[in-house]
Amino acid sequence: MTKGLFSFFSIFIALLLGALYYTDIIQSPFISALNGIKSNYHTSVEFIQKQVVRHFFQAERIAELEEKIEKYENNHLVMQQLASEINDLFVKNGSSFKTNPQVELVRTISYQNFGDQNRVWLEVEDYNSSRVYGLTYKELVAGIVISQNGRPLGLLNRDIKSSYSVFVGDNKAPGIAHGNSAENLIINFIPAWFLIEVGDEVITSGLDEIFFKGLKVGTVLSVTKSQGYQSAVVEPYYKANNPNYFYMIKKTR
Repeated sequence: MTKGLFSFFSIFIALLLGALYYTDIIQSPFISALNGIKSNYHTSVEFIQKQVVRHFFQAERIAELEEKIEKYENNHLVMQQLASEINDLFVKNGSSFKTNPQVELVRTISYQNFGDQNRVWLEVEDYNSSRVYGLTYKELVAGIVISQNGRPLGLLNRDIKSSYSVFVGDNKAPGIAHGNSAENLIINFIPAWFLIEVGDEVITSGLDEIFFKGLKVGTVLSVTKSQGYQSAVVEPYYKANNPNYFYMIKKTR
């Protein structure tokens, strides 16, 4: 009788785990609940860490933050002035274009699947699931954000579905970057008439309205040609080690 009950519960647990893994309808509420718990846990840990820092390192921390705030305020004012002047130029030339970029600091909740470090659940306020967003880390391209069952999922650079448009080298050769689930990135559909060399820098083109133009992606390791196009293997600048926070580009203009 004991063996029969054990076998029954083993089969039941196996079926339940299988259903949770393969069925989005069943999986979705569990993920939402777990992500809520993880988000509250991260918030609590950060609160405790901040209180400890404030208590033991208050004077040193205040001086450091004051210096950073002064620097950030200066940069913000400079960027605000440049944006204002650019918009004035648009108006003077009869253009309806305006520049009003929007960037948001977002927090990582957890990896989507255990063992896959290329996909992370993100905590994003006022999330619009109909769009694809750019993800950066310290001014380096980190990946993109897509909607997975209505929730923001970060696909980091090395993920095979992380794709965006780039320029390669000084001649700004256009191409499409994507991951290959390995260490490096691949740039496809580079026109054959552009000269691409090892060591060329890869930056975002901004043509897909996912990233700003000019954000750093990586450097070319090798180049191959096939059927009128070139492909390049690229070593990314961003290395996903401990992705706690990212900047998400919500609007490029």
